[in-house]
Amino acid sequence: MHYTIKYNAVNVYQNPVEKALWQFLIKPMSNQDQQLDHQSFTNSLGSPVENSINGYGFDTYRINVPQKFNTIEFNAEFRLYKEIVDPFANLEFMDIEKEQYELSKTDFKIDNERFLVFTKLTQLPANHGLDFAMDTSLSIFDNLLRLNTWIFEKFTFKPKVTDVSTSLDKIIDQKMGVCQDFTHLFCALARANNIPARYVSGYLHQGNGYFGDSQMHAWVECNLPGNGWMGFDPTNNLIAAENHIKVAHGKDYSDCPPIKGLVFSQGEHTTEYTVEVTGQQRRQEHFHEMQQSQQQQ
Repeated sequence: MHYTIKYNAVNVYQNPVEKALWQFLIKPMSNQDQQLDHQSFTNSLGSPVENSINGYGFDTYRINVPQKFNTIEFNAEFRLYKEIVDPFANLEFMDIEKEQYELSKTDFKIDNERFLVFTKLTQLPANHGLDFAMDTSLSIFDNLLRLNTWIFEKFTFKPKVTDVSTSLDKIIDQKMGVCQDFTHLFCALARANNIPARYVSGYLHQGNGYFGDSQMHAWVECNLPGNGWMGFDPTNNLIAAENHIKVAHGKDYSDCPPIKGLVFSQGEHTTEYTVEVTGQQRRQEHFHEMQQSQQQQ
């Protein structure tokens, strides 16, 4: 698949901004399945853009605007190639008891400690009353498929009923939210069963009618013994595949928000985002040519 992503954000402030600093985490990463071919990031004030790396090793854009302004617009465009891979093709299933033993090993827990701990956004409330439980007669993978489907069926996708700081208490109570909420819930239930789970931010090609936010999408990656990290999208009841374009991951949303900022101003302000993801299928050979070129560089 060849994807083009166009990102636009417009910030309007009631009173002049004296100074502002932003960090954008919106650039698709390059890995074995996807290769970034083109990137551009500009702002309407012509302020210099710095490149930096966040605490998890992902690329960010930083902008420091020292002059006064009332309006600023950000535009980004990315082009990338993503290989179409059958997520089930290379799965290796081991004996269920052995799989549980591998999950409980000290080395495995130490290696994945960061993604086994609960955070403020992934903390299950006491007496949560959820009727999901792992089936010990099934593999970890099959249980995670069950969890994916359970969240999809029990919770309703509805924008503007939560925000990025909404706790699981409210999400569980109202049974509705958006992708970041369902991702936090999935992470919480996976970690409660000793399965490493990390929050993933990125883009979703919604051409097939999938649910997703207007800005960026979120899903989960879990570390399965013998198989490594695998993506689950509870918002759409999908295994993350060629329609999911990864930007970054962390313990929860607070580790990988698309934008962090510090703005010196008073009064109200508005922010409008639009993200457009378009894709078309290309020859597989071209992806491998891109991948080889990246490795040589």
